[in-house]
Amino acid sequence: MARSVAKLLAHPGIWLTALRVGWRLRVFPDPAYLKFRMVTMYGDAHAQPRPDDLVTYLQWCKAWEQAR
Repeated sequence: MARSVAKLLAHPGIWLTALRVGWRLRVFPDPAYLKFRMVTMYGDAHAQPRPDDLVTYLQWCKAWEQAR
């Protein structure tokens, strides 16, 4: 988690997006869904999201919000 936060701090252009996404995810998704997502992304149900992937996802979210 600390590595993800450090990576995020290096990208101030997505801080607001990170707050909005965090707010939407405040109700934690079903554990079965999270395992499914980790399997589809990393091939392992117990994998942890990589910091670079978090930044990429937030950049995508920001672009999606701007396109709406």
